[in-house]
Amino acid sequence: MELIEIKVDGYERVVAASEKDCGYHAVIAVHNTLRGPAGGGTRFWNYSSQDEALKDALRLAQGMTYKNALAGMPLGGGKAVLIGDNRTKDRERIFRAHGRAVESLGGIYITAEDVGTDPSDMEHVRKETSHVAGLASVTGDPSPITARGVFRAIQAAGKYRWGYDNLSGKKVALQGLGHVGYALAELLHQAGAHLLVSDVDPAKVERAVAKLGASAVASGEIYAAEADIFAPCALGGILNDDTIPRLRAGVVAGAANNQLLEPRHGEALRERDILYAPDYAANAGGVISFGIACLHWTREEMLQKVDAIYDTLLRIFALAEKDGIATSRAADRLAEENLRREPAA
Repeated sequence: MELIEIKVDGYERVVAASEKDCGYHAVIAVHNTLRGPAGGGTRFWNYSSQDEALKDALRLAQGMTYKNALAGMPLGGGKAVLIGDNRTKDRERIFRAHGRAVESLGGIYITAEDVGTDPSDMEHVRKETSHVAGLASVTGDPSPITARGVFRAIQAAGKYRWGYDNLSGKKVALQGLGHVGYALAELLHQAGAHLLVSDVDPAKVERAVAKLGASAVASGEIYAAEADIFAPCALGGILNDDTIPRLRAGVVAGAANNQLLEPRHGEALRERDILYAPDYAANAGGVISFGIACLHWTREEMLQKVDAIYDTLLRIFALAEKDGIATSRAADRLAEENLRREPAA
């Protein structure tokens, strides 16, 4: 195992890890451990360069600090990214190597699954380290839990925008039908919403059309779809100078991380009177599920905290309106207040 330390201002520890014989190449970023060990998943993606992977790891790790603080979790923020084709079949060797890299950090970072990884991968990680959550044998796939939190965030946004949180008859333009996106689509369908869906994988769109009565929309056209709610559930940076002017929905609430390309895009949404549910508040269900493995919560206790995302979003919306600021900035303020407090036991 080769570990190369990378010095980055504002981050406690950043390492590039590799084991060339099994094709393992990763960046692990620990942003902050003030509230506890840094919690954050492992993303497996075909980055074009080491620099691109490093940039993504840093951005995601900082986001986890705020997400965990806002959710009241006794965890700091960290993230790992694996560089390569996440369709590889040789997963055990790669993820056992990743477990050894996580173990080398001495417990300051707890990993879990993320884009391109799943609970079975974390079972391989567990063979090399105890600093892992999101295990199939403990919590199972956290995607439905994350989706439940996003659904509650959408309900809160509906309550704040329209005065009620019943989603029956609402049109939802949903971008991305991965594990979380499809689970969210199922919840929205059960609630009576009409789905407009897009995904880079046509088979996933066909599944939603056949099973959920969704309407297919071309990937590039989903932003301009005539809908009440836009739910981004793919990758980040999709709210930007190009897409925000095209949005026709009055609410944006989805599962994707880092939806704003730049912080100023939160203000751009406010200027267009689009109510934005900040992503790290809405999609905190996955990290809240850490509580079963790391904090010995019961499943009922964990789900109560996931459902409390509804109340967190209402607080964010109220603060943003009171102070005349973007909801993204309001969420940051609440997270920063929590960072200055001792976490609850």
